[in-house]
Amino acid sequence: MPNPTAPQPDVWLFDLDNTLYPARCDLFAQTDRRMGDYISRLLDVHYDDAKRIQKDYWRKYGTSLRGLMTEHGIAPTEFLDYVHDIDYSPVPASPSLDSALGRLRGRKIVFTNGTVRHAERVLERLGVAHHFEGVYDIVAADYVPKPEISVYRDVVERYRVRPAHAVMLDDIAANLRPAAELGMRTVWIRTPESVQRVAGQTLDHIHHQADDLVDWLYEWLDGPAAAAAAAMD
Repeated sequence: MPNPTAPQPDVWLFDLDNTLYPARCDLFAQTDRRMGDYISRLLDVHYDDAKRIQKDYWRKYGTSLRGLMTEHGIAPTEFLDYVHDIDYSPVPASPSLDSALGRLRGRKIVFTNGTVRHAERVLERLGVAHHFEGVYDIVAADYVPKPEISVYRDVVERYRVRPAHAVMLDDIAANLRPAAELGMRTVWIRTPESVQRVAGQTLDHIHHQADDLVDWLYEWLDGPAAAAAAAMD
C-alpha cells in the first residue's frame, strides 16, 4: 500500500478491456478474429497470412489499426465498427463493481485504446456507466495508442488531472509506465497473458498488482481510503 502521507486520489483512470471486466470474458478473442477477417478481405490474403500481418503491425505500430492506416490508408472508423461488432453477452452485470465504484471517492474516467461505443456497451453490461465522467478513446487520441506518452499528457490536460492525485489501472504493464513517469500511482490488473509479456522485465513503475479489480478496490476502500477518511474526521 502507498505511503499514507501521499496525496489522496481524486481521479481514477480505468482501462477497459480485461480491466473493468475480467479477462475470462474473452471479448478480445472475438475482436481478434474479426481483425483477421478484415485484413484477409482487405488484402485478399489467406486468414493465416492476415493474422501474421496483424501481429506484425501490432508490434511495429502499437495497434493493428495504426499499421493499417499507415501502410494501407484505411478509414479507421470502418475498421473499428467492424471489429467491435461482437457479442457482449459474456460480460455479466457486476453489482460488486457497482458498489465499489460508488464508494470510491473521486472522478472516474475510462482510458482505452478501443472506441467510445465499445466502452459504452461494456459499461452498460456491467451496470456501472453512471459512475464515469467520460471515455477517452482511440478517436480522441487521434488513433495514437497507449503507451505513447503524448496521449497521457492529452488526458491530463483534457480532464484537468493532477498526476500526483491520480491512479491509473490497466491490465498491460507497459501502459502504466507513462502514467508513472507523469507521477501517477499505478495498478496492474494481471492476466495470464499480461504476466507472460513481462517475464524478466523490471516493473519498478508498478505500485500495486492484483489478479482481480473488484478485490483490489475493496482492499483499497477498507484500507488506505478508510484510513484517509478517518484522518480527516
